[in-house]
Amino acid sequence: GGHDAEKSFLTGAAHPGQPSFRNTISVDQFAAERIGHKTRFPSLVLSADGRSISYTRSGVMIPAESRPSKVFERFCLEGSPQEKAAQVQRIHDGQSIFDLVASQTKAIERKTGRADHQTLEQYLTSVRELEQRLVQEEEWAKLPKPKVDQKTPVDVDDRAQFSARMRLMFDLIALALQTDSTRMITLKGPGGNEVVELEGVDDGWHNLSHHGKDPDKIEQLAIIEKEEMRLFAEFLNKLQEVREGEHTLLDQTAVLLGSNLGNASSHNNTNLPIVVAGGRFRHGQHLAFDPEKSPPLSNLLVSFLQHLQLEVDEFSAGTSTLNGLASA
Repeated sequence: GGHDAEKSFLTGAAHPGQPSFRNTISVDQFAAERIGHKTRFPSLVLSADGRSISYTRSGVMIPAESRPSKVFERFCLEGSPQEKAAQVQRIHDGQSIFDLVASQTKAIERKTGRADHQTLEQYLTSVRELEQRLVQEEEWAKLPKPKVDQKTPVDVDDRAQFSARMRLMFDLIALALQTDSTRMITLKGPGGNEVVELEGVDDGWHNLSHHGKDPDKIEQLAIIEKEEMRLFAEFLNKLQEVREGEHTLLDQTAVLLGSNLGNASSHNNTNLPIVVAGGRFRHGQHLAFDPEKSPPLSNLLVSFLQHLQLEVDEFSAGTSTLNGLASA
């Protein structure tokens, strides 16, 4: 599937590069359907490049938020009574519009053919899902937001400032988890044609990933990837420093870092590099699988769903938890 496999990273849907491909729900949204009502926001979808890896049950990509300042304001800043009233009114207006759309599409539905009917049903499912979220949002709009001793972050728009942009995203995720504003978060990282501001790097990130075994390109790519891991370690340490009773926030949070490409230079989608941190898992090990008999990534997603204490034994192509990923 090459780059198209990005669409299936959290959904497990097969053959993403085919014309007939139809995506399905991502694991974060699957969990949000079940426990998303427990927090102000069922999920948080973030992106450092504008694209998203989260999808609704009908396979529609959920737009991602790329500006940390906007997310911070939604999560932590209380509006005036007039602003709160306006927010509730907007929610009511949205629900009214969905009622109108639903009634109009029923008439259209009776006149559509089979292929058009599937497209229309996909659309209506998205409408119903969003309507349910609006109902939950109205209830949370009446409750006070968490108070935090932080100022609204200043967005970093320059894509070359990779470290600063990612640190902002990681800080925002940590804050969202610490305030229990949401429990399902996805972040699509960068990796475009920008030349990132790191010593020793003078070529575009995407071009370096297509290194063709060129030693100089591999060396520069390694600089970027080491910085990725350093920032990720900073994030994990931040979660580790937050105590929640007898446990840390990291103990309570299952974290997955990975890529849909095992070898970006050849667009290979097997033998994926995956890091699992936190949660109720035993760590300090490297699980290597037979390339001819490797389990699907969806098996790991089943393990994550069980970390959330959901009674789930299957998800997408995953028919069990990931072998070797034992509970702590």
